[in-house]
Amino acid sequence: MKLSDLKNWTNYWEQLRTALLEPRVDENLLEASLREARAKMPVPVLWLLGKTQAGKTSIIRALTGSAAAEIGNGFQPCTRNSRFYDFPADIPIVRFLDTRGLGEVAYDPGDDIQYCESQAHLLVAVMKVADINQAAVFEVLHAIRQRHPEWPVLIVQTGLHELYPNGHGHVHPWPYEDDPLPETVPLDLRRALQAQRDALKKLPGFAPMHWVAVDLTLPEDGFEPHDFGLEALWQAIESLTSLGLQHQLSGDKEVHDLYARAAHQHIVGYSLTAAGLGALPVVDLVAVSAVQAKLLHSLALLYGQYWDRSTITEFLGLVGAGIASGFLTRVLSRAVVKVIPFWGQTIGAVWGASSSGATTYALGKAAIYFFARRKDGLKVDQKTLRRIYAQELEQGTSLLKERLRSQSK
Repeated sequence: MKLSDLKNWTNYWEQLRTALLEPRVDENLLEASLREARAKMPVPVLWLLGKTQAGKTSIIRALTGSAAAEIGNGFQPCTRNSRFYDFPADIPIVRFLDTRGLGEVAYDPGDDIQYCESQAHLLVAVMKVADINQAAVFEVLHAIRQRHPEWPVLIVQTGLHELYPNGHGHVHPWPYEDDPLPETVPLDLRRALQAQRDALKKLPGFAPMHWVAVDLTLPEDGFEPHDFGLEALWQAIESLTSLGLQHQLSGDKEVHDLYARAAHQHIVGYSLTAAGLGALPVVDLVAVSAVQAKLLHSLALLYGQYWDRSTITEFLGLVGAGIASGFLTRVLSRAVVKVIPFWGQTIGAVWGASSSGATTYALGKAAIYFFARRKDGLKVDQKTLRRIYAQELEQGTSLLKERLRSQSK
């Protein structure tokens, strides 16, 4: 990054206003910039491995909050027998890699396994607890750990309710971390869980192996909660990686509004893309502003709001041009002593990425308040809108920190 590029941030607000009111960005050039940005901020890949009907799709649905139909339509082939599922599709935060069901007749998973090993950030083996024949899964896990003894493995045991006695519900509190399993767990279920765990104790490798038992059902199945064990699954994923995916996908735990959750996922995706643009050697403010304009347009559609010149002008007037530039000035004042002696791609890229991503995140969160109030026919309070923007700048910086740190290693 050059000093002249940093000075260009003083034009940030005008660039955003232009991108919103007079969109004239060359789509081909923008798409090329986005491809390069995504290469700077690669999407983490969770590799789901198991037999057919083991519950892999249910796990994706639970982690993302995406409907089953959307998942089925969203998978894209990446090899002859494996598929990627990007979530959200256009601006993904996470990518799930799903292999064909192990143990199927006339299916040799060798080529697929080799490809998946080159892509994955975390291996998640899924086994239905009532299925005693897991030899195909054991065999693949053994081969993978022989080649990668340093890889942690997350084993998810699913379908707990299939081994409940008649009329039995979930055991509360979730008891499946204990070893041995407590007697409150029904006997048949306890034996089946333990048998699978014992069978995998002989796997090679020295990296940790984490077991989680979940029961992910539909509301009409009659089991409450229908995402039993989901929090334990999230804790296991976070303990084995530094991806921070739960916050990126779910937002604050107290937010249960479906609009807000869907909006949060879009905001994070666009923020990561903007951070990738900001990490390029030359910060392209036109491209960053175009990404932010796309985000605001998508949020307006989500909340069923017209995003015309009048609405855009109202939003920009309420947010205020001085907010974003004020944040960037504060960032610069804290970093300038460190930056000037070593001005170059590394430090400059981190600054550009954090500022691009954080301002995108804050704009999106402010827009949620703006669109939600308009959708409900309520007045938009300027002080509240600006307070949300200011608070979410810090939150956006925190959210991006781990991803940026992992990229700099």
